[in-house]
Amino acid sequence: MIYQRSSQLFAEAEKVIPGGVNSPVRAFKSVGGTPIFIKEAKGPYLYDEDGNRYIDYINSWGPMILGHAYEPVVNAIVERAKKGTSFGAPTALETEIAALAVSMVPNIDKIRFVNSGTEACMSAVRLARGFTNREKIIKFAGCYHGHSDSFLIQAGSGAVTFGSPNSPGVTQGTAKDTLLATYNDLQNVNDLFTANPNEIAAIIIEPVAGNMGCIPPAEGFLEALRELCDVNGTLLIFDEVMTGFRLAKGGAQELYNVKADIVAFGKVIGGGLPVGAFAARNEIMNYLAPVGPVYQAGTLSGNPLAMAAGLEMLKALNNDAAIFERLEEKTAYLENGIRKILEAKNIGYTINRMGSMISVHFDANPVTDFKSAAKGDNETFKKFFHGLLNEGVYIAPSAYETWFITDALMYDDLDFTLNAIDKVASAL
Repeated sequence: MIYQRSSQLFAEAEKVIPGGVNSPVRAFKSVGGTPIFIKEAKGPYLYDEDGNRYIDYINSWGPMILGHAYEPVVNAIVERAKKGTSFGAPTALETEIAALAVSMVPNIDKIRFVNSGTEACMSAVRLARGFTNREKIIKFAGCYHGHSDSFLIQAGSGAVTFGSPNSPGVTQGTAKDTLLATYNDLQNVNDLFTANPNEIAAIIIEPVAGNMGCIPPAEGFLEALRELCDVNGTLLIFDEVMTGFRLAKGGAQELYNVKADIVAFGKVIGGGLPVGAFAARNEIMNYLAPVGPVYQAGTLSGNPLAMAAGLEMLKALNNDAAIFERLEEKTAYLENGIRKILEAKNIGYTINRMGSMISVHFDANPVTDFKSAAKGDNETFKKFFHGLLNEGVYIAPSAYETWFITDALMYDDLDFTLNAIDKVASAL
């Protein structure tokens, strides 16, 4: 593949944008090389500025569940834009999509729209703290909930110690209120409750982790967290920015039949436009201003373009009873094909999958948390990534990210992908 135009654009971008990108993972820093600059996309395909075509397994990090430039979404955006792009005042559209979302997701009565998954998770934690009148939260190592200060915390010296900031600009005062736990380790979470009695406002978790590769919860883990929260008067927050409306119509709550107190959304709900949301039952949501004392606001919240796109996306998912079955079947087909190839080449690997989220780890041992995910052979992953890119297959440029499957993928695309993986695996 030729990347001449992309290389030129990256050099120009570095002069005026930090690192040449507006989100760090796009810079290819963990895999090396120059990022490709995308010109357009349609269905399951990306086209870069050099004219190369790629089968896309990033899908804007999840939201393109029906493919790029999905016609009903595009038409809705165009028609809505003709009527104005932002008002800073209520629209009927907001109520329409809110009512649809509430009808699709279990255990929520009200929803508030914001502008990103980061904002949704940040607001969910503030609401939980206000509702419980407590300050501490538990998050899990390897789970990413956006770049709000409370979430940029790494491990301390032990399971019951405070976290410490892992980004300059995050204060020690913020860090001390964030307790770090190990994903899929119930005893670790128990110890945090024991060490901090009556102090923990909320547990926030990706019910299926997607930021250390795809890591599903161990059997009974989410149920046990629900019980711990009930016993300790703590709220359970599901960060469903990735899983919401993707793993099932009602997200992970529906899939695992576990009730969360607050749910954060993003990605799919906006059809690819900047949007997020958080939702809960009435007694919690009524703590939000202007009804209650917990303040949250945003000039672009409920933006009519994002609401129009999101409404068409949710309608499509709500009206297509078979879509999640199709996604499951396509992703399973891909998984089985990759397994056969890597086993035939005698390459150590682990594949994790849940629904249409899947990741390949170059380590033969089980990957159940951030520590085990970090043991993967990153040098092999770099070769794997660039090999696939040269074959016209675009996966996440990081070993710590899940792949996302879109319903626009046909089985010919999956076979093309598997043939590319076979070629690349031969060189590994």
